[in-house]
Formats: sequence, C-alpha cells, structure tokens
Amino acid sequence: MSPRIHQLATSVLVIGTGGSGLRAAIELAESGVAVLAVGKRPASDAHTSLAAGGINAALATTDPADTWEQHAADTLQESYLLADPRTVQVVAQNAPRGIDDLERYGMRFDRQEDGRIAQRYFGAHTYRRTAFVGDYTGLEVQRTLVQRASRLDIPVLSTVYITQLLVNDGVVFGAYGFDLTDGSRYLIHADAVILAAGGHTRIWRRTSSRRDENTGDSFRLASDAGARLRDAELVQFHPSGLIEPENAAGTLVSEAARGEGGVLLNNLGERFMARYDRERMELSTRDRVALASYTEIKAGRGSRAGGVWLDLSHLPRETILTRLPRVYQTLLELQMLDVTRDPIEVAPTAHYSMGGVWVRPEDHSTDVDGLFAIGEASSGLHGANRLGGNSLIELLVYGRITGAAAAEYSAGLATQRRSLGAIRDADSSIDMLLGADGDQNVRAMQRSVRDLMTEHAGVVRDEVGLRAGLDALDEVEDRMSRAGVHIDIAGYQDLAHAFDLRSAVLAARATLESALERRESRGCHNRSDHPGLDPELQVNLVWSPTTGVQREAVAPIPTDIAERMHHVSADGKLVE
Repeated sequence: MSPRIHQLATSVLVIGTGGSGLRAAIELAESGVAVLAVGKRPASDAHTSLAAGGINAALATTDPADTWEQHAADTLQESYLLADPRTVQVVAQNAPRGIDDLERYGMRFDRQEDGRIAQRYFGAHTYRRTAFVGDYTGLEVQRTLVQRASRLDIPVLSTVYITQLLVNDGVVFGAYGFDLTDGSRYLIHADAVILAAGGHTRIWRRTSSRRDENTGDSFRLASDAGARLRDAELVQFHPSGLIEPENAAGTLVSEAARGEGGVLLNNLGERFMARYDRERMELSTRDRVALASYTEIKAGRGSRAGGVWLDLSHLPRETILTRLPRVYQTLLELQMLDVTRDPIEVAPTAHYSMGGVWVRPEDHSTDVDGLFAIGEASSGLHGANRLGGNSLIELLVYGRITGAAAAEYSAGLATQRRSLGAIRDADSSIDMLLGADGDQNVRAMQRSVRDLMTEHAGVVRDEVGLRAGLDALDEVEDRMSRAGVHIDIAGYQDLAHAFDLRSAVLAARATLESALERRESRGCHNRSDHPGLDPELQVNLVWSPTTGVQREAVAPIPTDIAERMHHVSADGKLVE
C-alpha cells in the first residue's frame, strides 16, 4: 500500500521552529507573505529554550559608553579574526532593534531600578551589554516568539522530518519529508526555503544538545542541495557541562553562574584560572576556560569522574535564587544538589556550531538560488570563538532580515520550477531506508560517531588523531550499508535516526577534514601539534563533498572598528 502524501504549497518554507525560524516566519507573516514552518519537535521545546544567560545589544543602559561599534570590535577580536566583519556589523548595528522587537512582542526583561533594561557582564565583553531574564533568557525568547507566531496564525507542523530539499538546476523549489508519527509523506512546494535546523554538536558524546537535535541536519540538507559549509571545525566547547547523571551528561550550567561570581576549582581546591588568564579569571573567553579545565583534568588535577568544580557556595543565597534560579532548580532535579552549599562537578561539553552553511552577509542567501540559512545552521558571525549572548541576538537580527529577503525573492519570481525527478529521488530515499533489514543498529552507529568525534576531535586535536577519526568514520560508513531500520507502534523514530546518522556522518567528515587542514591553534580549535597561530590560516575553510576543503579570504575590518579592538595575547593558551 502506497503511503499517504500531503501536498502543500507556500511562498516561503521555514525548516526549523527554534528562535531563528520563528523570527523569520513572523517577519513573513507580518508582511502578508504566505509562510509555513515545520519542525520535528514542538516549537515550545526548541533548542533555543536552553540558552540561559542573556542576549547582547549595545543599549548602553548600564554602561553609557557602550556602542554598536564596540560590540562589533569585541565580537571580531574574540573570533580570532575569523568572523566576517560585514556580518558582525549587521548584527551589532541591528541588535537594539532586535531587543525592541522582543519588547513589542511582550517579552519582559529584568530591569534596573529606573526601569531601563538591566545588562550584565559576559566573558570578554568590554562593557555590560547582555540583557537577560534571570538565567532562562532563551526560554523567554522562545516563549515570546511562539506566542507571537500563534497570534499571527502562522501554520506550524511539529512532527515533520525533512529528509531532502527539492532542487532543480540549482534552484530550490521546496522540501520533502515524512510524519514522525504515522509515516505519511510531505511534499511541500515553496518559492524560497529558509533553513533554520540548527548545528551539529550532538555528534559528540558529551553535549549540551539533547537527544535527536543538532545532529547536523542543516549541514546535510544544504550540502545535498549544492550549498557549501564554512568553518565546520570551529565548534565551541562550553566550560561547564554536567557530568552526571549519564542521561543528562553535557547539560549546561549557564555562563551566568560565572558572570555572577562563581569560581572554578580543581581537585586540590585551587582556583586554577589564575594559571591561564589572571586578569579575567572565570570571565575569560569560553575557549580559554574550556581549555583550562581540559588541561587541569588531563594533568590529573580533576575529579575522579573527569571534571572540575564550579563553586557558588560563597555567593549570597538570595543572589543564587534570584539571579540563577534555573541553575539552582536544575541541580536539585538532576542530582539533588544544593548549589548554595555544594560545588558542581562540570567538564567541557560540545555546545555550539560556530561554523555552518556558507551564506552571504547581506541576507544569508546560499549558493543555491532561493535557499537561505540562519541561526546555528549558518556561519559568519562567530569565527573561532563565540561571545556568550551573541547567538540569541543573531537569530533575531537575521531572522528579520532573511525573512524579508525571502519574501522579496518569492515576489520576484516569474516562474516556479519543478522537477518530478527530484521528488521521486526524495521519495525513493525514504523507501530504501524503510526496506533496510541489515544487522547494523542505527543507534549503535550514531554512538560510534559520537565516540570517534569525542576521542579524535574534542577540545584538543592532532593530526594522528584526526586521521584516525577519518578512518573510524570510513568504518561507520561501511556499516551503514548494512543498516536495519525497524518501524513499530511508537512511530517512525528509527527512520528519523537513520537520516540523523547520515547527517552526523557528513557533519563529522566536514569537521575532521577541516580540522586537519587548520594546522594551528586559534580560538576553540586547539592543535597540540601546531600550538601557535599561523597568519596564513587567518582564513575561512569552506567544505563540500565534491571539492573538499578550500581556503577563503576574510573580508577586511573597517578602520573605525579595528581601532576599538583590544589585543588578547595567545601566549600560554595551549598548556599541555
């Protein structure tokens, strides 16, 4: 019996219902453009909701000297000169408008006594420019966008897994997928597609991403459609992910915990950041703090479980309960730990894909006509080190800009392309996996990918390890030809896992090959066999399955922004 096929049509299709996807959909709906948003989990439970600490904008409400130019300078400096200056300028200039949009939608920020939005320090910022709602800012951003989308009656499908973008002669015309519950197929025709399906941090064993999200969907969908990836090797490891319990390993303890005065201790009780960044200590950049923790653990000064200690117990109890309520509640629920009295055991965890789909800075369009990418699916803003708080403002700024660009692209089309062959290929790829009855378990192969990436492409890398990782990945790909996919009464999750595996393998290959090419230590990317910065590698690495890794020059930094950049020495960065 042939599966049921839902045939839908819209002007713009948004894939992903996190913050970036919803903001784009809102922009389209407010402009009167037909839009459909699809996701594989409820929008209220999107990955954006896990962002805790805050959202950046040079509002100058707390520090009057702050400007968008200084915000841009800080972002470029901490990117280790790999961020695209044009992208950075767009985000920094438009950040205050992003905050205004949230307020217009009804979001309530924490306020100062005079009623203005409160702003606090995050690591490596010149001024206090991080607006927040306690320590659950991302959750409030997501709630606010979900409510606004609901008021606008934006159609949202929450159980659709997109397996393939539909492309005809380099032009996108929609997407194909299936329903996770009943397996019915979805053929969605669209003039333009906005890809907002997240990054690839779930391909590491210890990660802040939850099960079945950030598996590299955006990387595979874009690559298969003919787009390229940029800086796949640049993955931010957050310094403070939980170690226990096992099923929650990698769950974040917000950077706000260090912003409010939390300190890091090794197993000797030493506040070890004094060895790595005496000036900024725990408020140093994420890459330095993560590397410092990794180094302490490798040197035998970590905990028995392979972590370090984040101590908040010296802070006033009221401060923890009012400024860090989510940290307090999370530790009580997961470990029955009272952080007002006891330290938290943490370790570096894969947190954010700073690379992603190659996009143009003005509108985040890609190599494929009609295809755009935003949020963690895209690249350009963060370079080799993302400032905490920049991801939430990025999704608001480019959600709006890209939504408008997609609307303009749709309105300018004289004809709508179609390809029966592309649709048949998408349909047959699902049929092929549904018929797979081999002896290799899909979930076990996913675990193999996470193991090899953790072992060979973690916080510190070297050529021997990266090549071993590629060899191990070849073995996984060989096993994939003997996969077995089993559908049961619970739904079509195993089919989704099979596509997740395909995405993970492609993302892993892009990451390993790019990391091998970047023979230096820069920001989040640490090569023990190449511990210094190489000026020749102040370039972006662009990857595709057909061309491999190619170098691309970074645009020049405007003089007025360059003059505001503070030099941060790399001496002693790689201590191993």
